[in-house]
Amino acid sequence: MVNGFWGRKVGMTQVFTQDNKVVPVTAVDGSGWYVSQLKSQDKDGYNAVQVAYVREKLQGKPFQQEWLANKSKHFRWVKEIAVDQLSETFAVGQPFDFSQVVKPQDHVNVVGTTKGCGFAGVMRRHKFSGGVNSHGSMMGRRPGSISFMRSQGKVIKGKRMAGHMGVIRKTVSNLEVVQVIPENNLVLIKGAMAGKPGSLVYVRKNG
Repeated sequence: MVNGFWGRKVGMTQVFTQDNKVVPVTAVDGSGWYVSQLKSQDKDGYNAVQVAYVREKLQGKPFQQEWLANKSKHFRWVKEIAVDQLSETFAVGQPFDFSQVVKPQDHVNVVGTTKGCGFAGVMRRHKFSGGVNSHGSMMGRRPGSISFMRSQGKVIKGKRMAGHMGVIRKTVSNLEVVQVIPENNLVLIKGAMAGKPGSLVYVRKNG
């Protein structure tokens, strides 16, 4: 049984329910993925389906077995999906059907990579309130004191300071699948998820 699939975040939009309520959703594109390898318990020590995303210049072309000889050239991403046991429905070279994994009203966990914000100060990175803004104050957006262990002459590990922000793995849990549109290769998931449009996300069924 497959409990998840890989896709690309398209962006956010909104849909209307039957009782005319507006629901904000994130569209995930699940097209372009092919089964590139099958891993079994006997040979590899675990059961998994390896899927690969075809590069944009090869989109729309028939799958060729020669692509598997040089995956980095023909595929942009190569990922794995854990399964309980391999099924005969999986074959190397066939498109991965994401529409069979989730259905409306399912709850999923979405794993993505947050947006990169470069070098950020403590007010943006850690939500510090900043110093006093009254006339003559020299604090401004500074972090303030960083070391109370002056006798040891060092700053304790884990101190919240300015630095690189973003580009970390983040999981958003318990999101509801609103709609599955196989003809457009889209899954509409209620709420927001980590990542910018076009980034890679993994949608895993909850439970």
